[in-house]
Amino acid sequence: MKNRPALVYADAEGNILDWPELEMAGAGAGQWQRPSPSELIPLPEGSELFLLPERLPVGFNPTLRRFEPLAEDPLDRAKPVRAVAAFISPAYTHLFSPAYRTKPRAPLLPLFAYTAVGWRNGGFVVPAVRIDRDRRQDFCNFDLKLIEKNARRRMKAERENRLVQHLGKCALTYGCPAAKNLFMNRWEAPLPSSPECNARCIGCISRQEETGLSATQDRIGFVPSAEEISGVAVPHLRDAKRAVVSFGQGCEGEPLLQAPTLEASIRMIRKATSRGTINLNTNGSLPGAVEKLCRAGLQSIRVSMNSARPEFYQKYFRPKGFCFDEARGSLSIVKANGGFASINYFVLPGFTDQESEWLALKKLIAETGLDLIQLRNLNIDPEWYVDVLKPDLREKTFGVGRLISMLREEFPDVRLGYFNPPV
Repeated sequence: MKNRPALVYADAEGNILDWPELEMAGAGAGQWQRPSPSELIPLPEGSELFLLPERLPVGFNPTLRRFEPLAEDPLDRAKPVRAVAAFISPAYTHLFSPAYRTKPRAPLLPLFAYTAVGWRNGGFVVPAVRIDRDRRQDFCNFDLKLIEKNARRRMKAERENRLVQHLGKCALTYGCPAAKNLFMNRWEAPLPSSPECNARCIGCISRQEETGLSATQDRIGFVPSAEEISGVAVPHLRDAKRAVVSFGQGCEGEPLLQAPTLEASIRMIRKATSRGTINLNTNGSLPGAVEKLCRAGLQSIRVSMNSARPEFYQKYFRPKGFCFDEARGSLSIVKANGGFASINYFVLPGFTDQESEWLALKKLIAETGLDLIQLRNLNIDPEWYVDVLKPDLREKTFGVGRLISMLREEFPDVRLGYFNPPV
């Protein structure tokens, strides 16, 4: 087991322990694998560990050369055990999901991203890479006392601005990193604007129809006025370091459904200041609206995609009144208007690195002239995702690490990252 981390598990009391008789294992779309030592890094600061209900941890037995579930606590065989996963910090892309065996009638896992985790040389390790060097959401960079002070002061001073009140709650209650950065007057600030959506994403974190799943945060319940949006955006763009403001957040639906309000607010913002970047995070469903926003002053777009293959895109987003072609078209429109185009590419090991997905992604890059691919870990129960999308698991996979290398080799001009950059 030289350089191979040990399996970790949770005991009946929720304590996390290691069991050196089994090696750590990972999974790609449910297929158990052994991460290589070179794929492992120390658990990033600010990450969390999750206990997985009704799921047995799976490790690799180096003596018998096979994967084995740990069915009972080796320190007290009368007690049950649970699998453990890491929820890794922003800016990191995971290479393997956790390996586990799900018991019958186990509940769906909550909407978080699950990464394999092991124990080596006195610390936790995870199979992941730092995909973005930007430190805007690193845990050590947040002054929580300053954030609370600034948020409460601004909420008190701008009681009539509903968007300021909403973002204050996002920062103080949900710990949203973007909202925190707003109240630290730096980098990227959020501009949520739409309570409604024209898709029913199975992994939506702000509204859930699936039995047994809860949204992880509240969705905005109103449409802010152009004046309210400008009231948040203008001071940030004028004063913040590397300033970006972004429509389209996890706490809202689809911002393009409020395109007239967005257009009016962009014009209002640009009348007040030419500084900083105005960005739109979107499903890209309304290319005509994107065209109007570009003419008003939109500079950057990020279109969310779980797959470059239309059939799997359809199954995940469950769009109402649009399809993959519209999302792709919105990227092309921004590029035609001289803007910056990226995709929010949801990564799930064993699916994202399939050969047919790679071929479809290459085609999308060539057709749209993408500037950036944001490789973000998909927040979903991995088994449920596979069950809904039903990809062919017999298909060849490269591994997420190799996929990243292939992207860099074949498309050296396309940036890989995690955040919306200032342009």
